[in-house]
Amino acid sequence: MINIGKLNTLKVKRKTNFGYFLDGGTRNTSDDILLPLGSTLGNELEVDSLVEVFIYLDSKDRLIATMKKPLAYVGDVAYLKVVASTRIGSFIDIGLERDVFVPFKEKLYPLKDGFYYLFYLYVDKTKRIAATTNIDKYIDVTDDYKIGDKVTGTVYGFQTNNTAMIAVDNKYRGIILPNEYFSSLHEGDQLHLNVIKIYEDGKLGLTPRKTPKVERIELQDIILEYLKAHSGSMPFNDKSSPEDIYDAFHVSKNHFKNALGSLMKRNLISQDNNGTRLI
Repeated sequence: MINIGKLNTLKVKRKTNFGYFLDGGTRNTSDDILLPLGSTLGNELEVDSLVEVFIYLDSKDRLIATMKKPLAYVGDVAYLKVVASTRIGSFIDIGLERDVFVPFKEKLYPLKDGFYYLFYLYVDKTKRIAATTNIDKYIDVTDDYKIGDKVTGTVYGFQTNNTAMIAVDNKYRGIILPNEYFSSLHEGDQLHLNVIKIYEDGKLGLTPRKTPKVERIELQDIILEYLKAHSGSMPFNDKSSPEDIYDAFHVSKNHFKNALGSLMKRNLISQDNNGTRLI
């Protein structure tokens, strides 16, 4: 049985001047599968030897083999690049001569050429390899992580309350609540995250924020640099509106006030009704 979109170990039946024909599993030579010379990675193959190849359909919908390893296989969730878009869908690069089609109905959100997103690869009704951004049902839960672990995750969607859905290591389900991120997130963003909660259903509660101590120190440095770049003063203080603080520093008012308090204790700044100044 030939598995399209996966590795197959097949016997070499004959050689021609343009490639090798591999046993397609039937007695009919018309079902033999071509392995073009350009897809052998320079290997010389012997008749009746076994070779491991990736199988897909060529532009004429014929089975074709390659010894090149793709970036992803059918059944994988993978982070892949969009290379072209049309009215009926997009094409993604899997590292082979032929790109994989993402039908319009399988795009849960807009895809931009040149950007990477998470896709699930499958074989469609025509036996072509295709892809979808609808990956949630292919993401699982795990008990491999604990609170405090650092992980890498990719945004693959948003819930109605703007909770970001995250695939940790492209495999495991996690979320970032809206109050845990202060800058815009988009599908396809890859993030360095900390595990801050493990829910009863097994999904991971995540945050892109660092530990409170590290955040405070970093924000203090940012404020000092801001003051130095603005002649030693700024119109912001602990009475400023949350909106103005967020627009300038992309942090909550509470974090900003804590950082100002630490800087005043260090006798580095002073505040008045007009704002904040370096001492």
